[in-house]
Amino acid sequence: MFNATNPVAGTVPLAVDFDSPEDYFIFIFQLVFATTAVLTAGPIVVTILSTRALRLQNRFVFMLNTSISDTLVGLSVYYLGLFDVQEGYPYPRNGSYNILPSLLGVNLITFLFAQFDRYFAVCHPFVYTRYVTRRVIISANVYCWFHIYGHLLIVVFLPLSNAIRMYVFTIISLQAVVLTKIIMTIKLYVVARYQLTREPPGEDRENKKESLIIMIFVVSSFLVLWSPSFVNITLRLMLGKGVTFRNEATNVFAIMARLNAVSTPAVYLWGSPRLRKATMRTVWGKVCQRCKTR
Repeated sequence: MFNATNPVAGTVPLAVDFDSPEDYFIFIFQLVFATTAVLTAGPIVVTILSTRALRLQNRFVFMLNTSISDTLVGLSVYYLGLFDVQEGYPYPRNGSYNILPSLLGVNLITFLFAQFDRYFAVCHPFVYTRYVTRRVIISANVYCWFHIYGHLLIVVFLPLSNAIRMYVFTIISLQAVVLTKIIMTIKLYVVARYQLTREPPGEDRENKKESLIIMIFVVSSFLVLWSPSFVNITLRLMLGKGVTFRNEATNVFAIMARLNAVSTPAVYLWGSPRLRKATMRTVWGKVCQRCKTR
């Protein structure tokens, strides 16, 4: 049997030793989870890119951006969840220099922009139509990637003492972002409950209602699943306390955070009939046809 504690020289050992039933469960769970995330978020990426009617709506551009990130998160679990990896800062073990965990940061910033987008679209439609163009939305989504990985690139090349200070500043900044997201979620709930009741029935109202409901569910689930990991990292960095795990595969808080790669696209499909039908037609319908021809 392969012994993960004595790997071949130059290779990264597996996350578990397969000495107990729990080890098999962890390994199988990570494998199934990675595959589920890829097969849930990946088809959404293909669908939106292939369907012009969806690409022309700003809300689906935000969905595309987070789904790309979620697909990459799923792919990252094939490494983070199956091998002995510890992404702890500033001394990781077999880590990716926080490149893979930072994918969740892309979603965090994207959700914040999407919340403001939906708020202005419903509450200030005339201003929104005039100033929030398609170019603005695409630029905002691209900026999310540059913001997260540009900052990460700076940290990599800074001296360790300065990098730690910048990392601490990032944690503090994220606290402000999380607080803003909570406030915006409450605002969106109020808007969804009261503002839309004043609008006349029609397709535009239903689209706005659908997008608000999706945003509220997505952001709420993201904060619930991501917050324990964020709090634990903050405690370890600021106070030297918190829970330490053997590796990413056994890190319950990190696993919860990465579960967003499944829950977010699942909410998209549940909350948007148009996206669901387009995904069935564009991806799974063609897959079934190919299976039948074989």
